[in-house]
Amino acid sequence: MKIAFYGSSLLSSYWNGAATYYRGLLRDLAGRGYQITFYEPDAFDRQKHRDIDPPEWARSVVYEANEEGLRSVLQEAKAADIVVKANGVGVFDTELLEGIVTHSRDDALRIFWDVDAAATLDEMRADESHVVRRTLDDLDMVLTYGGGPPVISAYEGFGARRCVPIYNALDPTTHHPADADPAFASDLAFLGNRLPDREARVEEFFLRAAAALPERSFLIGGNGWDSKPMPANVRHLGHVYTHQHNAFNCTPLAVLNVARDSMADVGFSPATRVFEAAGAAACLITDAWEGIEQFLEPDSEVLVARDGQDVADHVAALTPERAKAIGAAALRRVLAEHTYTHRGEQVDALWKSLLQPERSAA
Repeated sequence: MKIAFYGSSLLSSYWNGAATYYRGLLRDLAGRGYQITFYEPDAFDRQKHRDIDPPEWARSVVYEANEEGLRSVLQEAKAADIVVKANGVGVFDTELLEGIVTHSRDDALRIFWDVDAAATLDEMRADESHVVRRTLDDLDMVLTYGGGPPVISAYEGFGARRCVPIYNALDPTTHHPADADPAFASDLAFLGNRLPDREARVEEFFLRAAAALPERSFLIGGNGWDSKPMPANVRHLGHVYTHQHNAFNCTPLAVLNVARDSMADVGFSPATRVFEAAGAAACLITDAWEGIEQFLEPDSEVLVARDGQDVADHVAALTPERAKAIGAAALRRVLAEHTYTHRGEQVDALWKSLLQPERSAA
């Protein structure tokens, strides 16, 4: 079966936190026999910051971020059995979603894949003419990479035929234990771009903890933090490329996950960084959110913090031996239950259950 997938970027993780998710899932689906074409616009300097070459397991199409480029890639939707529009492309999001409805075949499976469901639902509540609300009747399903029961209930309340969370996971071929790198040496490291709905939580969980432990070293990676005032014991790296993530996770005593406001509010939304860190056998400290136990067991596989003081207390009490034990336990858990092989199996079964009855009847 052929998949036409319209997303932000497969080739670059620059200002594109969904890259790891797309790569892990689509690589697995390609191994199950799907023929995948990924369409991404040449926008936001992502093509200047590629961190993978076009892969063998998917056809990569980079189009000009203008109306001619949009028309050219939407015309190809009619060749696909499954047509996917992911949110957060950043250019022509409305036109792309409307376009997959218009240009796909009547017998094709039409999917909106929401990689930021909490934010999308807030927009939908505030705008009756929101493009997702307008197109739900024409979509076969909504897939999300987080949100659990609250998101399912909200989407079904708006009229979605079906909403299924396909959670982030680990690709052990790309994220795994690695040698330490002195460039990432620290007691606590955090990796994430500076975004309006994350910044206050980073101030609380990361910068407050750093200020409380002036004798310990802290490291922050990601775009946008260079102009942010920080305690003297915090070092800023800027963008950290995907191929550096394993060393980034393996080197510090512990790494921190901080959810964005909307994802923390709805819970059941582990970021890709959670599984990247666990896959590297890192000791992970995460801000508290509902549903964490579904993915990692607090105290034995992950340390959970309610605020910055909790983070500081965890770091102050953490020994290298305990950090190593927590990281090893997390790695065992995600390999057993949370890889993209597990997620790909889920997606494959879901799609086949919808497509095969129709084809056999024809």
